[in-house]
Amino acid sequence: MRYTPHTQADIDAMLSKLGISDISELFGGIELPKDSPKRGLDISGLSAQETERSLKRLAAKNKVYDTVFLGAGAYKHYIPPVVRHIAANPRFVTAYTPYQPEMSQGILQAIFEYQSCITRLTGLDASNASMYDGATAAAEAVLMCAGGGGDVLVSEGVNPDVIAVIETYLSGVGRTVTKIPLGADGLTDIEFVKARLSTAACCLISQPNYLGNIEKAKTLGGLLNGAGVGYIMHVYPMALGVLASPSECGADFATGEGQPLGMPLGFGGPYLGFIAAREKYIRKMTGRIVGATTDKDGKIVYVLTLQAREQHIRREKASSSICSNEALCALTAAVYLSAIGKRGLAEVGEACLSKAHYLADGLQKAGLKLKYKDTEFFNEFVTVSDPADAELSADRILRRLRRRGILGGLRLSKTELLWCATELNTKDEIDGACRVISGRGGRG
Repeated sequence: MRYTPHTQADIDAMLSKLGISDISELFGGIELPKDSPKRGLDISGLSAQETERSLKRLAAKNKVYDTVFLGAGAYKHYIPPVVRHIAANPRFVTAYTPYQPEMSQGILQAIFEYQSCITRLTGLDASNASMYDGATAAAEAVLMCAGGGGDVLVSEGVNPDVIAVIETYLSGVGRTVTKIPLGADGLTDIEFVKARLSTAACCLISQPNYLGNIEKAKTLGGLLNGAGVGYIMHVYPMALGVLASPSECGADFATGEGQPLGMPLGFGGPYLGFIAAREKYIRKMTGRIVGATTDKDGKIVYVLTLQAREQHIRREKASSSICSNEALCALTAAVYLSAIGKRGLAEVGEACLSKAHYLADGLQKAGLKLKYKDTEFFNEFVTVSDPADAELSADRILRRLRRRGILGGLRLSKTELLWCATELNTKDEIDGACRVISGRGGRG
């Protein structure tokens, strides 16, 4: 049965309030491929078999790459089979918001275990029951950290999509972002931060940053802590197996995208935002927090220690509009971290680090140069090519790789590419891609 709660009168009233005549005007700035259906799929009148064939032809246009050197916010990692097996349990798949704890012990424990994993991963005191994605987690942390006013400093080394979401959040409360430029080394300009400490409310950086470079997070943390400025680190969870934790760097908040923790790449979602904070911020935490206690018989039971103000009686106290959580994705992350273990996470991080450096060496031998050759990087890095060499332009490289079933790096400019390697990239894959780029694998 179709569920469309809005009448035409409702829709007309909303359009009038927005000053537009048609819903399509809301999406006027989005460019669709030329062959995209404008008004849904034309399958009216088709039989079930004809519809299936039509959809299969459409799906066949998708290209799935076995070899991937693209990251930039979404990553291909190994997922142990046990993760999908447990997460697919119908008891979890069909679980709803745990309003009644006495009826929801299973899902409450799952969320509690997830929170425990995130606090251990980040070294901070508390984690909530997860967020929609990494970008909204970062934006919520900014609101919690800078609610009293002051400048919001955000490094240009943060993923541009995350920055855009933060700017959207702040626009609703009449605030703006002050962007911290990157230096010639591809790292956040600490001198720029120093000059603005007296007016800053909080500062957010990525570790590693969007270009893969490892920030001087401890140095920045000491500076911000000394000035009483809130410190938010937006972290790549796979790097925390080998890099210092946000707590060790002095961060007040740690946020990030949990997709690498057991969730496959899938057209942009569903994803998982995680957020952790020091104890002094726990009362400001958005969403809900699950806690553990004991019943009258001494048995462990799970309860909603802090519930979402947005969803309950004190809505006027709410500082967020997020009511729900990504419980199934949070469970997936908890199972992944439990299955892989502390040592396993470190091994994944070490593999990402070493394979990215091996890829960087191969690409340099193929004729490319590292843009930040003296800066340490994790599993992503930027290469530049000679503008006079058309064969090594970003577009030409990506096209040649695609013809051989390889998804190359992210095009940053005509001469710059952002590459990524994870534990799934084999030596043969890396060598093969470098041969294609150098011409020894055929120019194409």
